[in-house]
Amino acid sequence: MTRHLLVVGAQRCGTTRLYELLDAHPDIAMARPARPEPKVFLSDEVAGRGLDWYRATFFAHATGERLLGEKSTSYLENPTAPSRAATVLGAADIVVQLRDPVARAVSNWRFSVAQGLEDRPLARALDDNLCGPREWDPTRTSVSPYAYLERGHYVDHLEPWYACFPDRVHVRFLEGAGEQRAGVADLYAALGVDPDFRVDGEDRRVNASSGPAPELDRALVGRLRDHYRDSDARLAERLGQPLPWSSTARPAAGRGAGRG
Repeated sequence: MTRHLLVVGAQRCGTTRLYELLDAHPDIAMARPARPEPKVFLSDEVAGRGLDWYRATFFAHATGERLLGEKSTSYLENPTAPSRAATVLGAADIVVQLRDPVARAVSNWRFSVAQGLEDRPLARALDDNLCGPREWDPTRTSVSPYAYLERGHYVDHLEPWYACFPDRVHVRFLEGAGEQRAGVADLYAALGVDPDFRVDGEDRRVNASSGPAPELDRALVGRLRDHYRDSDARLAERLGQPLPWSSTARPAAGRGAGRG
């Protein structure tokens, strides 16, 4: 029986490479085209087209794979996407990849700058965001390009997915030995496909920002860490494990922010 999986986020957490690692597995067919992302479950109208339309539109290339997968990173922060997905797909596996929320925010800012959506320096953009959200144009992007900090409150975004897909939410981290390579075999196993399958160049970086990220001063990094303290603590409790960035030295918070 064909099953579905959704890579729902988070943005700027290495999910593009994760898509490739999943698509390379002979038992998994990922949605095509990969860009723009399908984002089917952001809309009642599009989701309402049903399962047959969904499979015909994004998986016409499938040849009997056990899993049909989609990556749309806007799903994680949309609280109504899980119920739409459950209605159309029924039981499905939900894959979430996370990273240090401060490093993720820096990478998000770099992406927004590269897309011509952001003109503020990094420190000002993050400092402004600490004071509240910035208005954005929904006709240009499906989600705010300025939600640098809001997007890092992972535990709040995860709860609707846990509610709709109990025991089927797989959370992994970008951080770790070999980053993208870490835990791929475990993820394959959790999805019920051959965990011994290997992809050449598993740790290859894709969709990375170019050039070094601007440095953040210690005071601002400290404020950002304080901003996430409660959220990170609740996430660690929810997952039953410490977070990989909990021991990260504060001055290095922005280091590696161009990945993913």
